Amino acid sequence: MDQQPTVGILHPGSMGAAVAACAARNAADVLWCDAGRSPATAQRAAQFGLTRVSTLGELLGRSDIVIGLCPPAAAENLARDVAEHGFAGLYVEANAINPERTARIADLLSTTTTVVDGGVVGSPPIHGKTPALYLSGPAPATSSVARLFADTDVHTTVLGTAVGQASALKLSYAAFQKVSRVLVALSTGLARHHGVDQELLTVAGKRHDSYLSEPEYVAKAAARAWRWGPEMHEVGDALEAAGLPSDLLRAAAATLSRWDDAKDDDELTLADALDRLAQP
Repeated sequence: MDQQPTVGILHPGSMGAAVAACAARNAADVLWCDAGRSPATAQRAAQFGLTRVSTLGELLGRSDIVIGLCPPAAAENLARDVAEHGFAGLYVEANAINPERTARIADLLSTTTTVVDGGVVGSPPIHGKTPALYLSGPAPATSSVARLFADTDVHTTVLGTAVGQASALKLSYAAFQKVSRVLVALSTGLARHHGVDQELLTVAGKRHDSYLSEPEYVAKAAARAWRWGPEMHEVGDALEAAGLPSDLLRAAAATLSRWDDAKDDDELTLADALDRLAQP
């Protein structure tokens, strides 16, 4: 793809909008579809300078590359919508889903569409954050996606040619990184219940590699639980497919569900999060 491509983002959530804004540096235009989207989504899209279109058909008809970034549960329905329009470009499946689902999506779109598997590791690329976008799939297509993010705050790495590799890496990291935050919440909540939470901080602070020394992150985890919970189920499915037990991840998802009503609450405090955890 020698000329700058037109890119579509489905959909501009906190991660998708920021990633799309990075892609805009090497794209002719970045489109988003406002059909069925919330005022908050529209505000984000405007903030990042994305171009609004009215229908999915228009977005797909004008786009060379489409990036799918949505909650895990919606990934296959989103891909079906794209398939129904016969999209003939390059589709980046960048959702936090297990490799088997990624492969199903690739098969679903294979008639007309080239699919690249993508896994985003890190926070949205704002305020100096530089997430990694891992890619796997057909070599010419992964190279096109890597060029799209060249010299931006999204750092790309191509893992190989097999669809599923990027998803597997994303979930392998998420299994540790996110469940560890759930364990911090449970440990801190237990210590707080017995009035020894400050002592727990002192003990944990003696180990610089302990998440227990950063309990303030629990509030951020609670605000993101509506996304993290479904992701833990994806990890559980991936573990089971690999012949590994999924109980811990299912339990983490159940714990995260106690924070579902804290969705994107940036004002949430540690005390609020622990209270919700103890009294759903």
